Amino acid sequence: MSEKTVLDTAHAAMTANPEDVSLRMSFYAVLADIEVFLLLDAAPKAGSIEPQMIAVEGENYVLGFDSAERLASFAGGAAPYAALSGRIMAQMLASERAGLALNLEVASSSIMLPAEALVWMRDTLQAAPQEAEPAPKRKSGLAALRSPDIPEVLLHALDAKLSRAAGLAQVAYLVSKEEGGLMLAILGAKEPAQAPLAKAASEALVFSGLEDMALDVAFFNDSPGLRAQFGQAGLRFDVPQPSPLTGPATPGSDPAKPPKLR
Repeated sequence: MSEKTVLDTAHAAMTANPEDVSLRMSFYAVLADIEVFLLLDAAPKAGSIEPQMIAVEGENYVLGFDSAERLASFAGGAAPYAALSGRIMAQMLASERAGLALNLEVASSSIMLPAEALVWMRDTLQAAPQEAEPAPKRKSGLAALRSPDIPEVLLHALDAKLSRAAGLAQVAYLVSKEEGGLMLAILGAKEPAQAPLAKAASEALVFSGLEDMALDVAFFNDSPGLRAQFGQAGLRFDVPQPSPLTGPATPGSDPAKPPKLR
């Protein structure tokens, strides 16, 4: 039996409390961030994949798993697959109006997600983030900042998002602004990483069920002085710093170009 995964935990919480919207949103947030292994009929080719499908009540479902081990268990051994992030998988399946048969017969988190669920997931992930200008400076430093008072669900959501943003920034601080509202100050993010990080913060709000709350995202160069100032009032989130990865690009590795189904 495979080890319990983060998806298993999110699925168990959701199914144990089916009326709790926040737990359902948390499940989809986890699914968006993890790697999903799609079982294929043939080895992937450049720009396209041919996933195995099953038909249930007239709707096509792609077979997906949250680990290669679970895929092999279902397939009865080694089998061709494509590993995609959950967000890219949702974009691809929504465009094809296909559902997702997730961890079918191999885990407690087995679930059938119809095409409508993937369309909703794609549209939710496309929510535009709000990026703020850096906070105005005073002679004594940054504008007055206060410790934030926010729901615990948002703290967990932001921590989960930033823990999966390995290498995109150095550190982040959540603060309350003097004029009201919240600001996520992200330090040490290079320009190409700023849009994905702002979007991750926006998704944390949406999947916490708090999309009406105002959360600005601002980017700063990393320095001991700024860390000290934000650290006086802010809640700190450390961003992991992984080893650089190398290797050829695979279908689905570019969020702007999800693979096509064949």
